[in-house]
Amino acid sequence: MPFEQRVPLPEAPPPSNVRPGTILGDAYTLGAGDIVRAEIFDIAPELALEPRYTILLDGTLNLPWVGSVPVQGLTLTQAAAVISAKYGRFVRNPLVTISLLAPRPLKVGVIGEVNRPGSYILSVISNEVSQASLNQRTSSEGGNQWPRVTQAIQSAGGVTQIANIREVRIRRLQTDREEIVAIDLWRFLREGDLSQDILLRDGDTIIIPKADKLDAGEATQVAASNFSPETISVSIVGEVTAPGSLKLKPNTTLNQAIMAAGGFRVGRASKKGVDLIRLNPDGTITRKKYSIDLDQNLNEGRNPALYNNDIIVVNRTFIASANDFLINAIGAPLTIFGGISGFRNLIFPNGNNGNNGN
Repeated sequence: MPFEQRVPLPEAPPPSNVRPGTILGDAYTLGAGDIVRAEIFDIAPELALEPRYTILLDGTLNLPWVGSVPVQGLTLTQAAAVISAKYGRFVRNPLVTISLLAPRPLKVGVIGEVNRPGSYILSVISNEVSQASLNQRTSSEGGNQWPRVTQAIQSAGGVTQIANIREVRIRRLQTDREEIVAIDLWRFLREGDLSQDILLRDGDTIIIPKADKLDAGEATQVAASNFSPETISVSIVGEVTAPGSLKLKPNTTLNQAIMAAGGFRVGRASKKGVDLIRLNPDGTITRKKYSIDLDQNLNEGRNPALYNNDIIVVNRTFIASANDFLINAIGAPLTIFGGISGFRNLIFPNGNNGNNGN
């Protein structure tokens, strides 16, 4: 049959209510930014297609002869059927195949106990791969082509030290409902259970709740994981050798921070007067005083783990405070009065220590 006399075929409408970036069964669904190859076999040279096309922001492919073809939300098979129907105006029973050369980045949300909650764009792969490895997104897929939960958490600055990684939730929109996927990242850390570090889909939202109770051993292991921040920022002021801002490992203790600042200043620092000032997530500020024992291990009562943006204040001893007062007031240190007893004699020359003779 001559080319111009071929009978067109009816167009196959695309399936309705399919959300871009979701999964129909195990098949990948197309969306804006995907790079595909469209091929039509046994056609006239006039209908030859380019080696690659990018799906436009409106979810369409702009193809020769047929123009704009909507493919957003379709699987590769469905898109091939729609394009085949379009070219049916010119070719009887055209054989069309669609291959995914490079998938679009995924847009996901990360909220809850992470350091920088928000929306993130995650790259899928850095180079083009074959259709066979990309037309399905399953847990059996080889390599690390698709972003996983821990990668999204890393992009959000890592979990906070009060995160409950046992009850992480993934909110995923399906075609007609919202699905909640529960994962346990503690099992991933403790047992190496990779099924807990699931593959993400476009539009997923990761929710990390706050822990009701913290276990010191578990917190230490979480702090060493790759989805915790590399460092936290802590400020230390007062009677230490090198006061200032410190970059410390997550779960660093109060004792360790004091040592990182050079330790106490001998003769001036009060080991019983160390204040820890903390800005809480609800905007309130707490201040707690600690008596320091450098032999203490991680202990919430005596040697707590530090959080990002904590402030440590190492106060002066009474003698150091009195000495500073004298220097500022009369320009003489306490030592010229023979220490603290001499200072009392100077203030109370009659030896009554201010008791009016009683």
